Amino acid sequence: MVLPAAGDCLLRNAWVCGKYLSTRRHIILADLKQHVILTLVAVAIGFLVSVPLTLLVRRFRRAEGAVIGLTSVLYGVPSVALFAVLVPFTGLTSTTVEIGLVTYTLVIFVRNNLAGLDAVPADVRDAAQGMGMGPLRMLVKVDLPLALPTILAGFRVATVSTVALVTVGALVGTGGLGQELNDAFSSYFKAEALTASVLCVLLAITADLLIVGVGWWLTPWRRGRPQ
Repeated sequence: MVLPAAGDCLLRNAWVCGKYLSTRRHIILADLKQHVILTLVAVAIGFLVSVPLTLLVRRFRRAEGAVIGLTSVLYGVPSVALFAVLVPFTGLTSTTVEIGLVTYTLVIFVRNNLAGLDAVPADVRDAAQGMGMGPLRMLVKVDLPLALPTILAGFRVATVSTVALVTVGALVGTGGLGQELNDAFSSYFKAEALTASVLCVLLAITADLLIVGVGWWLTPWRRGRPQ
């Protein structure tokens, strides 16, 4: 009498269940796609916002304390509290999640961008200036290429941390794989919890390796050195 149930991994609530993957594949893939989109948009916007902030700090050093301090304070705000503050203005939407995610990337990007630019050797900049390079050309031709490894390191940290933070977006109904985790924890659905967790880890590892690969391609002079 127990044999039919014993062969059904869903009824047994098994950690590994092929039937769960086959019957819920469309939902899992939809949540995975949303997770990737939320991550990409947040990292892209976060970096774009960090660029003028970095250049501002580099131009006016007195602004460094204010900019770094503000972004650090925002980074320290718990994600649940930040989403709760945003919901009355942006509602239970992806906009709420994206604003929170972008906010958390700023301190990482600004610090790494600034560290990379500050690490450019002074003699190299002097030589470029002696060759008649103006500020904009020097930034594009000298500063950014030499600062690129540090900037990409910031991308790695920001991207991996964003992949993890996206799951918190499930609290406002837009959390990618976090929605799977939220459902699994409330119902103690083992296969759902394991699948979502493994996909989050694989997504973070894949993103990290892709950024390392891009860095390897963009910085041929550093090939062979440890990342």
